[in-house]
Amino acid sequence: MPRPPASRLRHLFALTALTLLAGCSSVSYYGQLAQGQWQLLQAREPVEKIIADPTRDAGLREHLARSQLARRFASEHLHLPDNKSYRLYADLGRPYVVWNVFATDEFSLEPVTHCFPIAGCVAYRGYYSPGGARGEAALQRQAGKDVYLSGVEAYSTLGWFDDPILSSMLGWGDERLATLIFHELAHQRFYVKDDTEFNESYASFVEQEGTR
Repeated sequence: MPRPPASRLRHLFALTALTLLAGCSSVSYYGQLAQGQWQLLQAREPVEKIIADPTRDAGLREHLARSQLARRFASEHLHLPDNKSYRLYADLGRPYVVWNVFATDEFSLEPVTHCFPIAGCVAYRGYYSPGGARGEAALQRQAGKDVYLSGVEAYSTLGWFDDPILSSMLGWGDERLATLIFHELAHQRFYVKDDTEFNESYASFVEQEGTR
């Protein structure tokens, strides 16, 4: 089973330790982020090993084999990062990898933003369990916010870790999976802190270029 490089582990542990300087709610929130990411890293397997294993599900092997055509295209033709991301697979055992909670002031179109050490300020808070997301949504509603909760099949760690293909992605067709690989690798190539709208627009442009 592949393991994250020591430098990446040090970063993960340091990020968790920083929360000890914050309030209890921040410690709890960052703690579940660190635990969820760690569990995901531990679940990764090399895609090529799965494809070559005749005891694994044939449909899974075929789907992963086709995904690697898109992965090679991403690096060779779109000049996206040529690393281990999306050359690994993780079975989550759940329909989504995270659940995001979005909140706005009543009658406002401007989302409440949350700031993080790596990603900068974004318009949501992510939770690795639906219960955690529902709890945050309830707190936001109690504070008078309008709230939207959404399950997410994939996300990018912006190159800090080797992101795997997730079991939550496999309900999609080959083209949709390819566009997601292009989209998430684009985030690794270029990312502007504190500008969710630009980052998503840029990554969407790259995925459209990759499939036109």
